[in-house]
This record gives sequence, structure tokens and C-alpha cells, in this order.
Amino acid sequence: MTTPEIVDSAYDKALLTRQAGDLLDRHMPKPLSACEQVLIKPNLLLAAPPEKAILTHPLVVRAAAAWVLDRGGRPLIADSPAVGSVEKIWRVGGFEEALKGMPYELRSFQTADPVDIGAPFGTIGLAREALGIPTVINLPKFKTHAMMTLTLGVKNLFGCVVGFEKPKWHARAGIQREQFAKLLVGIAEAIRPTVTLVDAVTGLEGQGPGKNGTPRPMGALVAGANIHGVDAACARMAGLAPEDLPTLAAALALGHLTIIPPQPVPETVFKDFKLPTQSPVTFGPSFLKHLIRKHMVQRPVVNPATCQKCNHCLTYCPVNAITETPEAVAFNLETCIRCYCCVEVCPHAALEAVDTRIGAWLQSGKRLVDRVF
Repeated sequence: MTTPEIVDSAYDKALLTRQAGDLLDRHMPKPLSACEQVLIKPNLLLAAPPEKAILTHPLVVRAAAAWVLDRGGRPLIADSPAVGSVEKIWRVGGFEEALKGMPYELRSFQTADPVDIGAPFGTIGLAREALGIPTVINLPKFKTHAMMTLTLGVKNLFGCVVGFEKPKWHARAGIQREQFAKLLVGIAEAIRPTVTLVDAVTGLEGQGPGKNGTPRPMGALVAGANIHGVDAACARMAGLAPEDLPTLAAALALGHLTIIPPQPVPETVFKDFKLPTQSPVTFGPSFLKHLIRKHMVQRPVVNPATCQKCNHCLTYCPVNAITETPEAVAFNLETCIRCYCCVEVCPHAALEAVDTRIGAWLQSGKRLVDRVF
């Protein structure tokens, strides 16, 4: 397995063009053929300006497109956003301005082709472009994720599930983070991006991946041909042991890795990087799990003062656990699977994942709880 690279960088057009180009040259297995179409898959979650650090920065996308064009290729930039149209995100996110004058195609994934990703999920529909175009440049944003701890290379490819099939697969994966991580790894292994290049110039820490996260200057690009190796390097940057990243643990469990990928040297570590607050979706003895899950574990909470009742969360919820009230939205905590899609897609930062008081106490005393149960 080749070692991923971490390079110091900044949002400077000339610098990013050179650095991203050098990284792609070193990790691309073969030269592009004349007029070859290349899929560039950034993170286009929702409409947000670059300074919010929610999306792959437009200058990173520009640098990847410039590399493709300079080598005679045709860049196709595509994603399936959680909220809003690709065109609106492109405009609000500063991509339209950043790539002005460059020949490229922008597309929202619309058509899915079936692919078997193995047990227990079987066949899933993934974007035709992601499966059919041989060269895929994966451009994730380095940011936290309330369910998966970090959004990196593997998680970014969940955007290749088309439209509202995403919440359906959240529901299929159920309430366990480990199960959803296995789904994400299965998708990544089906697509097998050629190169993964992570925008970690400014990351997002805290309660990401949406507007509740906090931008964090990190000054780096992380790249490699092996998506799991890149994710492991990023986990270390956030002060996280790679095996504690759910998607990397899933890759090991599924046999896609036999060892933790090699560590880049030198390594940049942000030991104070704020990871999202998380608690188990279920814990305790089986006969009490329903009660504990309903009343003691972390759940999505709405701030009525900032909720605009836009109903994005209601529309996107995979298990229909959200209803509208005169003041804001309300959650059915028996139905809620704690996937935090609602937190992710809220355009007003009105939702966050919060522990109950007793849940927080139980988690702080987990060893005692484990002995009791």
C-alpha cells in the first residue's frame, strides 16, 4: 500500500493548482488518454459560502479540473446534494466564479445503476457516472460528522447514492454506527476512486458536517491512491487513532485492509481538534434497551428560535420521525434512528445532537454502568 501524503497548503489559486497537480501526478496510476472524461466528486452538501468550511473549497475543485484539462482530459464535476440543486450550491459556494472561463461539465447525479456491495446489504443503486467512468478524483472536505465522527474519503462517496435513496439506505443500515460504516465502505469499494484528495486547508470541527460545525484552519492537503490510507492519515491529524474511525474499523472487519495503513512522515497533528459529541445509539441490557434509547441516549434537538420550518429535515428523515408544530419541528424519539441526517441538512443550524442529562452522566460513568449491566 502506498503511503498517503500530507502537504502544507493555503487557499491560493496558483499554489493549490501546483500542489494539487503534483499530488495527482504522483498518485494517479497512469496518464490520461486523449479527451478522456474524468469524474471529479467534491462535497456539495448544501448551499454555503466557502468561509463556512462545509463544502470542498472551490479553489481545490478548480485545481483538480485544471489538472484534468492540462493533461487533455474532460472534467465532469458531479454530486447528489442533500439539500437544494447543484446549480444553486455551485453559485452560492463560489464555484461558478472560481472556475469561470474553464471548460467543464457540471451535473447532478440522476441515474443509478445496481451494484452488489455484499452482505448484508446486497444490491444498491449508485450513480452511473461513478461506476462507469474509469478515472474518479474524490475531493472530500475534512470535517466532523455527528454519526461517523469524520467525513473523509469514504463518507464523501455516499453522495454517489442518488437523491432520496440516501435516507432510505440510512434506514436500511439501522441504528448502529458500525452497520452504517460497513455500508459506506461497501460503496467506496464498489466505486474505488482513482485518487482521493482531501481539502484540509480549512477543516470543520465540532458538531459537523453542516452549519453547526466550526471552521478550523489546518493548512493541509492530504492525498493518496488508497482511500483508507488517506482516511487513516486524516484521522491521525485530528488526534484520533485510525482504528477508532468507524469506516476504517469497518474496512478492517470486512477484510479490505489487513493492517492499519502506513503513517505519513512528517505528520501534522491537531491534538485539540474538537470531535463531535457522541454517545452509543443503544447500550445497556437488552430488556431495557428500548427505554434507555428513548430517554437516555443522544438525540437531535431543535432550537425554536432559529428553526425556520423550511421542512428540509422533515423531507429528508429516512424514518419519518419528524413532524411540524406551530413553533418548530418535533421528533418521535421512538422512531428516530439517530442518523442525524436532519442535523446535516438543516440550512439554518437549528438542529444539533444533544445528550440528555442522565445520558451524559451515564456516559461519564460508563465503567460503572458496564459493571452494573
